[in-house]
Parts: sequence; structure tokens; C-alpha cells
Amino acid sequence: MTNPIAGTALLAVALAFALPAQAGGVKEIGKGAVIGGAGGAVVGAVVPGISTGEGALIGAAGGAVIGALDKGDKKWRRDSQGRKYYIDKQGRRRYK
Repeated sequence: MTNPIAGTALLAVALAFALPAQAGGVKEIGKGAVIGGAGGAVVGAVVPGISTGEGALIGAAGGAVIGALDKGDKKWRRDSQGRKYYIDKQGRRRYK
């Protein structure tokens, strides 16, 4: 590729489509792409040499990849006795 920015964006898009099978859901990927695209458009408008469209494309691709990564966040809850736990993938309580 002659344009390194296009190559980077293409790689990020390919990773974004490959990662959903392993980690984060579609909602997180979409949210990351939207936030990244908006931020990239702003950067593209400010930085000389990068158009707004290129900035949005690069930001959306990067945001999608970051949104696809499994952060391992657990939603901690408390039972009736005040002990903290989360629900694992099998639906069982896992206490801290």
C-alpha cells in the first residue's frame, strides 16, 4: 500500500471483524466505533495533512478494535448477607 494511514485503517477494520467472536459484544464494538469516529473527525479537522474523513475512518477503526477487547469487567452485586459476588458465564455466583 502506498498510503500508510489506509493500511493502518484496513488492519484495524480487519481486527475489529475478527475479535467479536472472542471477546466483547456488538454493542461495545459499535459504541467504540462511534466514539472513535467522532474523535477522529475532530482530530482530522485540526491536524494539517489529515482530512476529516480520514480521521473519522481511522478513529472508528481504532475505536472498534478497542471496544472489541475484553476488559474483563464484572458487575459486582451483593447478596442478602452483604457478601460481594458476580455471575460467571455458567450463571453461577462467584464470591470475592
